[in-house]
Amino acid sequence: MSTNPSPLWLTRPGARTWRCAPAPAGVRAFHAALPDYAPTPLTELPSLAAELAVGRVLVKDESHRLGLPAFKALGAFWAVHRALAEREPAPVTLVTATDGNHGRAVARAARLVGQDAHVFVPRGVPARAVAAIAAEGARVSEVTGPYDEAVRRAAEAADRPGSILVQDTAWPGYEEIPGWIVEGYATLCAEIDEQLAGVGPDLVCVPVGVGSLAQAVVTHYRSRPSGQAPALLAVEPETAACVLASLTAGTPVSVPTGDTVMAGLNCGTPSSLAWPYLYGGLDAAVAVPDAASLRAADDLAGLGVSSGPCGAASLAGLRALLTGAGAEERRTALGLGPDSVVVLLSTEGTPAC
Repeated sequence: MSTNPSPLWLTRPGARTWRCAPAPAGVRAFHAALPDYAPTPLTELPSLAAELAVGRVLVKDESHRLGLPAFKALGAFWAVHRALAEREPAPVTLVTATDGNHGRAVARAARLVGQDAHVFVPRGVPARAVAAIAAEGARVSEVTGPYDEAVRRAAEAADRPGSILVQDTAWPGYEEIPGWIVEGYATLCAEIDEQLAGVGPDLVCVPVGVGSLAQAVVTHYRSRPSGQAPALLAVEPETAACVLASLTAGTPVSVPTGDTVMAGLNCGTPSSLAWPYLYGGLDAAVAVPDAASLRAADDLAGLGVSSGPCGAASLAGLRALLTGAGAEERRTALGLGPDSVVVLLSTEGTPAC
């Protein structure tokens, strides 16, 4: 019998009956018109399905998206397009805070449209990720505090004339641009529908930082008729499980964050824009340790999928729930059986996170 400890997790019966409006039309067409656009692979991994006693496991591989190593380009490119369309033509500086990939995507978007970028980076972000942002031509300011402090600093810098804050988390009074970023992620979900060719997944596993990607996933699957609703699982680092803590409390809360190899998920406060969707539409949330995410990344690499610790968190979370003590109870709570189809979102490739 496995001696694995029970995971830090929460299940929420009734989430599959929650409903919301769909994402707006036009996002997919915008992305499809970009020179580097192509759907990212949905790779089936039978060995993982056998290990976890489900019918199919498929990984949405975001290691190459619009010329960058993560899904973040979908949201950043769409939001920058919308933000600049709302302004008179003039030089601007696009400002953001990032744990890595979002900042690089904003910097790339700025470079493509001939504008400047200023990116604030919190402690703990790997030097290679900082260097990749700078290589896009952005000004980079490193912050000694955590992600939330970097966001505060970015918001202050964006108050200057000629600056636009392009942040992928929201708070009261700042929700329009984060909403556009979430809209951009809808393309990822639309591709999954096409790639599954009408076979709806039974479970979708989403790595979560502030919850913007999870908001997009909830919006996609909870805007469908009741009979087409999969279970949705959020996966976070144990050291930064703000969504799990908030779902447990029933209200958004901030948690202190520590160091983690899942740097892109190292966020202490859920997005205010995402929160109603997370609270309404997530079936479960689980927190995983670094070791589990690193193991998952190594296993995915061995199966031909490039995934950093953030992207591999989805597999680590699935393993935490479907193995070890209490696994059958958790499997039942998620409605999984031997024929279930599971989609793992691998949000970024190696080595940046």
